[in-house]
Amino acid sequence: MAARHRSRQRALQVLYQWDVTKQPVESAIGAFYDTLYSEETPDKPERDEFMEQLAKGTCAMASDLDRRIEQNSEHWRLDRMATVDRNILRLAVYEMLKSATPPAVVIDEALELARQFAGDASISFINGVLDAVNKDLKPSPELRSDS
Repeated sequence: MAARHRSRQRALQVLYQWDVTKQPVESAIGAFYDTLYSEETPDKPERDEFMEQLAKGTCAMASDLDRRIEQNSEHWRLDRMATVDRNILRLAVYEMLKSATPPAVVIDEALELARQFAGDASISFINGVLDAVNKDLKPSPELRSDS
């Protein structure tokens, strides 16, 4: 499994915990790391900086991300969305806004997360919302004059 994909999986798990428990994101990250080791593997896990960047950045921009998601999800309020779907969308929109990763790759990664953590209906819903967000983010083509 590619390291960045694993980081996105981890970020989704952190965001899920943050969303459900309403605890600070740093606490959710710490709790996630706690799950990575046990009595059998007592060594502290190495930090996943990409995961932390995604989780912290997504949480910091949550209100803006939520606004963009609601604007592009027809007839769906954020609080009615499944928690996993909502956080996959937040994570993907954050990455579209704040990273150099091509939007097509971000969308593909989000759909893979939906395949792993959500149901079949979530895949098409997430794809539709992210396609709409991506279209909103693209600069509108300038009109050319032939004169």
